[in-house]
Amino acid sequence: MTKKHILGFPRIGANRELKRAVEAYWKKEITQDDLMQKGQKIEEKNWKIQFDQNASFITVGDFSYYDHILDTSAMLGVVPDRFEHVKGKNVDLDTIFTMGRGQAPNKKETTALAMKKWFNTNYHYMVPEFEQNQTFSLANTNLFNSIERAQKLNYNVKPVLVGPLTYLWLGKENTNFDKLSLLNSLLITYNQILEELKKRNITWIQIDEPILTLELPEVWQKAFISAYEQLKFNNLNALLATYFGDLGNNLDIVSKLPIHGLHIDLCSNNNQLTEIIQKFPHTKILSVGIVNGRNIWKTDLNKSLKLLKEIKPYFGENLWVATSCSLLHSPVDLDSELKLDNEIKGWLAFAKQKVAEVTILANGLANGDNTISNLLEENQLLLKSRSNSNRIHNNEVKQRIKDLTPALANRKNTFATRVKKQAEVLNLPLFPTTTIGSFPQTSEIRKIRQEFKNGKLDINTYTLKIREEIKETIHKQETLNLEVLVHGEAERNDMVEYFGELLNGFTFTSNGWVQSYGSRCVKPPVIYGDISRTKPMTIEWLEYAQSLTKVPVKGMLTGPVTILSWSFVRDDQPHKDTALQIALALRDEVTDLEKAGIKIIQIDEPAFREALPLKKKDWQNYLDWAVYSFKISSSSVADETQIHTHMCYSEFNDVIQSIAALDADVITLETSRGNMELLKAFEVFKYPNDIGPGVYDIHSPRIPTTAEIVEQLEKMLKYIPLNRLWVNPDCGLKTRNWREVQEALHNMVAAAKLLRQKYEKSSI
Repeated sequence: MTKKHILGFPRIGANRELKRAVEAYWKKEITQDDLMQKGQKIEEKNWKIQFDQNASFITVGDFSYYDHILDTSAMLGVVPDRFEHVKGKNVDLDTIFTMGRGQAPNKKETTALAMKKWFNTNYHYMVPEFEQNQTFSLANTNLFNSIERAQKLNYNVKPVLVGPLTYLWLGKENTNFDKLSLLNSLLITYNQILEELKKRNITWIQIDEPILTLELPEVWQKAFISAYEQLKFNNLNALLATYFGDLGNNLDIVSKLPIHGLHIDLCSNNNQLTEIIQKFPHTKILSVGIVNGRNIWKTDLNKSLKLLKEIKPYFGENLWVATSCSLLHSPVDLDSELKLDNEIKGWLAFAKQKVAEVTILANGLANGDNTISNLLEENQLLLKSRSNSNRIHNNEVKQRIKDLTPALANRKNTFATRVKKQAEVLNLPLFPTTTIGSFPQTSEIRKIRQEFKNGKLDINTYTLKIREEIKETIHKQETLNLEVLVHGEAERNDMVEYFGELLNGFTFTSNGWVQSYGSRCVKPPVIYGDISRTKPMTIEWLEYAQSLTKVPVKGMLTGPVTILSWSFVRDDQPHKDTALQIALALRDEVTDLEKAGIKIIQIDEPAFREALPLKKKDWQNYLDWAVYSFKISSSSVADETQIHTHMCYSEFNDVIQSIAALDADVITLETSRGNMELLKAFEVFKYPNDIGPGVYDIHSPRIPTTAEIVEQLEKMLKYIPLNRLWVNPDCGLKTRNWREVQEALHNMVAAAKLLRQKYEKSSI
């Protein structure tokens, strides 16, 4: 039989059980033992899904209470001193939580690890911190505990580990040294892990090295050879897993490694296959990622089976069938979607269904098409129904795209002209203070939305209740003396889903949650057809908010690239076309906001850098259409209207020129968790417009002091002219509570006032 497996499974639970359990533990509503029991129950359900589909291996080690890179740091003993871990002792769960969020029961509050995007996905990982004399030790046994539990259930276990080179690459140095110099020391601990796996009679181990799909420096390429020669696999078979792209020039390196198998992602790029067949030894295992782990559309079984048949003559029984990457990026189970439109539901597959698709393909490859003919026929009928559906195409939308001209993507005048007009209209002080958009999503707000959604509130009552929340939010901001206010987004369930619900071409799941970071989950909309706006989406709430105050209130929109990136996107047309459709819908909204008297409009693009292709050769094409889409959405307004954008948790330094090309009047960035490292981009590139680097980390419940924020702002002034510096948090405040928000913003405003007193004379 052809072997079949997956690279990982979602860990949040089919109903987000893990999120609720973790947050209950943080609130001390349940014990750590209770949390562990709930986590193990989810993990065992995940194993059973694989077992029920006759998976050749049950993947173990993909489960995490917070983040798998953070778990790797714990296992390797990479715990910075501020977390007060005693070296030589087990890194416990509270320490892991404190590293992830700066706070945990029975632990001292401190600054959390930095957070970054996991390659070009919307998942966030916790960045390891390395010292020059970093030591490594086997400091956490959670992986081995999971293996032993799975083996007691008689599962054939395949543990998964983050590879040593990927782990080093993803980390950062606390001082100026080459982190690659830590490799030999790190490998000693990896060999200890391998020894522990051998003791447990493991036959295959999956080692994830996704950085092999990047354009690695030569020194890192060579490091793979020396590293894997030092790893003592002996009787342990190693499957090197790559995903999110093709191997490119790294294939020559991989072909020389003393590994026993290679996993490739054909869903992201199947052009690599010919070269892999030519160069990778046919005597080794080739695991083919043929079922897409990152999207929710059904696999074309005929097309995939045909491709597998083309590979089999070369690799024979050494050909394995798999998902492209971990199913972490997919919702758990389509069967739980009881309200989803039946036609569209027939086009989809979630994680559980993707495991079944892997099994179908493996069985067809091993036993012939005739053994799965009914499944192939059903699959083709559903795919055909999608391609022929009249719900997908809108000729008016397609014509608007054809009619676009470059002139529509430009403001009337340059920033130098606009900023003077905006200053006259807005009359803002030096170091103007604002927030990024959302305010706490309280249980009361969620209840209002839920009751309206369930028909328990009529539209008039719902509107009155949301207006009450907006009024209170405006009042609190005025009390805090913020210079630019927001309405708080009480009406919004999610910054992408909210807009999708008001646009044609989107549909929504009830339980299609995926993990974003820690306990934070998102429910991406599904873009299945051409996109258009039928009516204003935000005007009612913004007009009301502005009527309550003389202080300017920002209009808040989510940008085209972010809506695209944070949705499950149709795969039957280029992403560029879908982004432009969204941009035109937003352009209509921006125009209406300006007509309604909104003087500042923020179009958030936190996914701008995230969506950048992994290979630099592909960057320019993406950046061209991403910038163009943003400018189409933002350029219909007069000079006096100030356009803001926001970006967070990404490395912007290498695309700073394209960010400047967006021509937003003000850009706000996440910088506080990274200790202002992102600001180094402005040493060599003089950003032309206003900028607001985040002065405190909203993903941690920790309250920053006024002195800390002043210190952050002083650092910023080394890179940013004082008359162009805005003061704001890192991101939206929906995940925090009001006590945290008010205390933090009070300190932020106080810091801005202190700097204003210090620098006002020098700005004249």
